[in-house]
Amino acid sequence: MKISFLDLKASCLEIRQELDETYRKFIESGWYILGQELEAFEVEFASYCNVQHCIGVGNGLDALHLILRAMDIGLDDEVIVPANTYIATWLAISHAGATPVPVEPNEKTYNIEPKNIEAAITSKTKAILAVHLYGQPADMDSINEIAVRYELKVIEDAAQAHGARYKGRRVGSLGDAAGFSFYPTKNLGALGDGGAVTTNDSELADKINLLRNYGSRVKYLNEIKGFNSRLDELQAAFLRVKLAKLDKWNAHREELAKYYIDKLTDITELTVPFVPTWAEPVWHLFVVRHPKREILKQHLKICGIDSLVHYPIPPHLSDAYTENQWGIGSFPITEKISQEVLSLPMSPHITHKTIKNVAEVLQKAF
Repeated sequence: MKISFLDLKASCLEIRQELDETYRKFIESGWYILGQELEAFEVEFASYCNVQHCIGVGNGLDALHLILRAMDIGLDDEVIVPANTYIATWLAISHAGATPVPVEPNEKTYNIEPKNIEAAITSKTKAILAVHLYGQPADMDSINEIAVRYELKVIEDAAQAHGARYKGRRVGSLGDAAGFSFYPTKNLGALGDGGAVTTNDSELADKINLLRNYGSRVKYLNEIKGFNSRLDELQAAFLRVKLAKLDKWNAHREELAKYYIDKLTDITELTVPFVPTWAEPVWHLFVVRHPKREILKQHLKICGIDSLVHYPIPPHLSDAYTENQWGIGSFPITEKISQEVLSLPMSPHITHKTIKNVAEVLQKAF
C-alpha cells in the first residue's frame, strides 16, 4: 500500500463542480486582473481573520516583503526573525534591504522563544517577524509586549497557519500586519501561486495597495516606485470556494493530529508535537522528532509511506547567507531540530484508516 504525503488532487475533486463553475464565470467575465473576484476575496478573508484590510499579492514572500517596504524598513535596519524557519521569511527581510537577526526557538513549540528576543535588539532593530511554524501560533502576547517596550513593529508570517487561533484570536490579526501564502500545499491553497497581507492599519494597507501595482492607483499615474505583485482574479475566485471549506478541512486535520499524538506518544525517543493551552493549531504539518531520523524515514519509505523534512538546512547554514559567516554551532537548538524533524502524512483528505496504518508502522519501527 502506498501512502502519499499529500494528495492535492483530492481537495480539487471534492469541489470540482464549484471550481468548474467558477472557471466558467471567470472566462465569461472578460476581466482577469484586479477585478471583482479579488475584491470579494479580500473582503471575505479580512472578515475571516477579523481584520479591516486584506490585500491580495503575488505570493507569500511578496506579502512579507511588501509589508516591510510599506513600513519603510530597509537599509541599515534590523529585523528579529526566528532562526528556525523556512528561508522565505529571511529573504523578505533581505530583499527589503534590511538585515535578518536570528533568534533561537522554543525547543518544544519550534516557534521563536520570546525570552531570547530582547538580547538580540539593538538600536537598529525596527521589527519582530514572528512565524507560526507548521500551523501553530507563536506566543504573540509576549512578543507584542516586548515590541511595545522597544517601539518595534510586529509582523506575522502566517504562511502555514490559515485559521489558527491564539487565545481565541485568529492569526493574521495579532500584530501590525501579517503575510499569508496561498501556495497549493497550504491549508488554504490556490491552484498556483498567491499571497495576501492582512492588517488593521489603513495607512499601511493603502501603501501596500500602491506597492503591489507599480505604485499606482490610477493607470499611468505612479506615486511611488512599486512592484508587480497581484493576486490574480482566477486564483482569488478559486480561493473563495476553498475558504468556505477551510474550517471543515482544518477540523479534520485536528482529528488526525489528535489520533497521531495518542498513538505515538509512548514510542521510545520519538517526540510528538507539543501544543500550549493557548494555541489552536491548524496542523499544516504534523512534525515529529527522532535522533535517528534518517533511519526512520527510510523505514517508512520501505513500508510505502511518504515523509518529508521541514527543513533540512537552517537559513543561517544555507549558501544564500554565507556572508554572515555563521558556522555549525551558531544556533544549536535550530540545528538540532533540523537534524531530527520528520513530517508525517497530513491533509484534509487523508482518512483515519490511513493515519492508523502510519501509526502502526511507527509503533513497530523501533
